[in-house]
Amino acid sequence: MARSNYSAGKRQREKERAKKKKEKMERARERSRGGASTVPVATVDEIQGGMMTIDQVMKNLEGGDEEGGQDQRRATIPSRLFIGGLDWRVNDTELQKKLEEYGPVTDVHIVKDRDTGDSRGFGFVTMANRKDADQAIKQLDGQDFSGRNLVVRQATERNR
Repeated sequence: MARSNYSAGKRQREKERAKKKKEKMERARERSRGGASTVPVATVDEIQGGMMTIDQVMKNLEGGDEEGGQDQRRATIPSRLFIGGLDWRVNDTELQKKLEEYGPVTDVHIVKDRDTGDSRGFGFVTMANRKDADQAIKQLDGQDFSGRNLVVRQATERNR
C-alpha cells in the first residue's frame, strides 16, 4: 500500500493558504466593484440612450437649461482629494468638519492599517464640487492641523 507524501499538518496548511487566497481575491473583487464611496458616473450609452443628450449635459455643466436661462440646480463635478500628513488620532468626522469649511463633502475615508486598525496618516475626501476642492487645496496644503502639516492634492489613480 502506497503512503501519501503529505502529512495532515501540511494538508491543513495548504487548505488555509487556499482559503486566504480565495478571501483575498474576493476582497479585490469587492474593491473593484466599488462600494458606497464611489461616485456614480454616467456612461456614454446612458447619456445617448435617451437619458440626456450631449447638448443637455453640456448646458447643465454650464448652468443653463435648454431655453438658455439659468437652471435652478447647477450640475457639479465631484472631486477626490488626497489628504496626507494626518495625525494618527484624527478621525473621519474631524477631517470632514475641516473640509466642510470649503464646501459640501460627500465621502471621507482615512486609510487604516490592516493588522492594527490604526490610522496610516493619510486619507481621501470626495468633495461635491470641483471648485470647492480647488479652494480647499489652495487653503489647506501646508497648513497645520492637529499639530501636523497637511499635504492636500488632487487624488490620482494608483498603478498596481
